[in-house]
Amino acid sequence: MQWKTIDFYALDAEDKLKEFRSQFHLPRNPDGTEKVYLTGNSLGLQPIKAKQYLLEELDDWANLGVDGHTHARRPWMHYHELFTAELAYLTGAEPNEVVAMNTLTANLHLLMASFYRPTKFRYKILCEAKAFPSDYYALDSHARFHGYTDAVLEIPADKHTGILKHETILEYIDKYADEATLLLMGGVNYYTGQVFDMEEITTFARERGYTVGWDLAHAVGNIPLKLHEWGVDFAAWCSYKYLNGGPGAVAGIFVHQRHHNRLLPRFEGWWGHCKDTRFQMPHNFQPIPTAEAWQLSNPPIFSLTPLLASLPMFRQAGWEALRNKSRKLTTLLARGIEEINDTHSSGIRILTPYSNEHSGCQVSVVFEGIGRQVFDRLTEAGIVTDWRHPDVIRMAPVPLYNSFSDIQKTLETIESAVIEQQK
Repeated sequence: MQWKTIDFYALDAEDKLKEFRSQFHLPRNPDGTEKVYLTGNSLGLQPIKAKQYLLEELDDWANLGVDGHTHARRPWMHYHELFTAELAYLTGAEPNEVVAMNTLTANLHLLMASFYRPTKFRYKILCEAKAFPSDYYALDSHARFHGYTDAVLEIPADKHTGILKHETILEYIDKYADEATLLLMGGVNYYTGQVFDMEEITTFARERGYTVGWDLAHAVGNIPLKLHEWGVDFAAWCSYKYLNGGPGAVAGIFVHQRHHNRLLPRFEGWWGHCKDTRFQMPHNFQPIPTAEAWQLSNPPIFSLTPLLASLPMFRQAGWEALRNKSRKLTTLLARGIEEINDTHSSGIRILTPYSNEHSGCQVSVVFEGIGRQVFDRLTEAGIVTDWRHPDVIRMAPVPLYNSFSDIQKTLETIESAVIEQQK
């Protein structure tokens, strides 16, 4: 591939998903032109319809007061149920296995209260090296809560590539099968963008007696998932990245239906109580026989509302089209950067393994010795990327709103920045 010979505008013209871009607000430069936005892995863009839906909820609150719980155009009492079908589609779950609730780390804590059940001999927790810090804090604090200070074991990444080899993950799962009880990893690593083989890892670990959970913050809305079919025990995700729910948007959980009627310990709240008797205010908790049993409080309406605008787009676009465009965007970006490195011998290295199975939207790139200068040059050119100390730039072309022309401008700017640094 020679990226300079590619007609990016022709690719845009042929793009089956091009109309979705117009359904989002694109940040703009001072001169009014659209920025190139490549940080959907950190915060997704605002859907155009989000404002309309929020104004409708504000109007219902103004006009109805407390009666909005039952008489709003979308009654607040059961508001979280508006998202069930779409979340099931996005995660490959049965509708009774998912619920929109809380925030990601809060949900991980609630789920571990049920699924991290250490014993004297099996109390350790496996996670990936360089997991997102909040995940590690949650795992370590739960272990310490149970009295274990050495419980969290990190599966090491390759020293040369920074990538976790699949065989190393399986090796550690097998090695610690007599000591570890829980495997909890990110489905897509936040730093490298590596997609893990969740299906095989889940099966391999469960065959060895592990409970298996996944943090899907960088996976949901990015890659197709089949949590029910894969037999995952539980999972949690946020909604402000690829799901475009807005800053602090309500997150979600998955609990496999085989656990719904088990007498599991959990931290209980009244929105997890059986709906038929919830407002009789009984003293004893009766869990809803679905993932909803893990809810604590009634849903925060305004933090959920933007998802009404965002989530239906995924089904409208379809996973096949989303995945195909995502692969094209990512491959063009990654290979173009490698060509720039080959041409200018600039010490650039792609961290992300960008084959079909092992990456989603994100491309993480090491710009050795010039990372900050390249990042600043991209920013000046109106290209929004993500900087990670000391020399990594993360870029995530999202198929719902990024264009092939975005990739062309990014590559041109990177090459210009590299040449400037070599003068």
